[in-house]
Amino acid sequence: MAITRAEQLREASNPLFSDRKLKLGTFSSNLSGGCAISTIDGVLEADWPSTLELARMGDEMGFEALVPVGRWKGFGGVTNFNGAGFESFTWAAGIGASTRRSGIFATWHVPTMHPVMAAKQATTIDHVSNGRFTLNIVTGWYQPEIEMFGEPQMEHDERYERAMEWLEVIKLLWTREEEFDFEGRFYRIKKGWLQPKPIQKPYPVVMNAGGSEKGRHFATKFCDVAFVAVQSHDPDSIRRQVEKYRTLARDHGREIQVWTNAYIVQGETEKEAKDFFHYYVHEHGDWVAADNLVTMLGINSQTLPPGVEQQLKAHFIAGWGGFPLVGTKEQVVDGLALLAKVGFDGVILSWARYIEEMRQFRSETYPLLEQAGLR
Repeated sequence: MAITRAEQLREASNPLFSDRKLKLGTFSSNLSGGCAISTIDGVLEADWPSTLELARMGDEMGFEALVPVGRWKGFGGVTNFNGAGFESFTWAAGIGASTRRSGIFATWHVPTMHPVMAAKQATTIDHVSNGRFTLNIVTGWYQPEIEMFGEPQMEHDERYERAMEWLEVIKLLWTREEEFDFEGRFYRIKKGWLQPKPIQKPYPVVMNAGGSEKGRHFATKFCDVAFVAVQSHDPDSIRRQVEKYRTLARDHGREIQVWTNAYIVQGETEKEAKDFFHYYVHEHGDWVAADNLVTMLGINSQTLPPGVEQQLKAHFIAGWGGFPLVGTKEQVVDGLALLAKVGFDGVILSWARYIEEMRQFRSETYPLLEQAGLR
């Protein structure tokens, strides 16, 4: 099929295919609290001026990814962390129209939207952003959210079976010129059809954060980007974790990108950064919300070594369980260089006082990343 002038291969339009050594993104810029489960002043509020400023800062620096967390309910505690927030498809359309360079993501829970609607909305955003859209698929692990939609919470592996079918229908709508029927276990489509098609060919980029055995197979077989939460801070262990995804993708005859997330706590000195970490995590962290989050993720504290559960919750309070980049601007750059060295294609960043500290990153740290050849 010929590609028209209004269409283009996604490698030409989607920033995720940039040739930079380490691609960067911002994480969770559409929700209250951002990524910090803390009561300190300056954590992100769910308002349009704030999220727009963050997106434009990322766009100005040429970040490859602006990624919203999809959330319908918060996690309780005094902060009700991530309880207030914007719906991510609408958010992505607004951000796509307000930026020029960055890749625009929408994060969506499979049970909450029919694939015909999802395909149409994604296509619209792809046109609004001129081919910069990426769909981040979530199977729906937070049961209270799924129950809001009157949906039963399926067993873990069954959720991925449904996601496979959901994505199959979407890709058919994105690529088939003629009408088609689809008879599946979860979806029945009669004379499915979609016009216009997305700008990106063969279809927009797809990301998933599958960490289980079933999830890893889904991400590596059906998606273009695997989002990976690091299981250790040891470089060799992280390298093996990344390579496991790449090997599995190659077993499916594919190459994928592997991304992770990190939180930045920067100070003039390492001690200053560590003191601020202690202040917003241990003195002002919402440990009730963190406990609820960890429980909902299905992490069994009884199987963890002594002290590890507390450390895990601290990392969630600090920045959604990401890789810690705590220290001076030089140490932050060294940490990002390490993540590139162990094999990550990209890192989604967050800060506690999101706007203030992202401004600091732009003026003080980003130039060092360029000097280091990471950008």
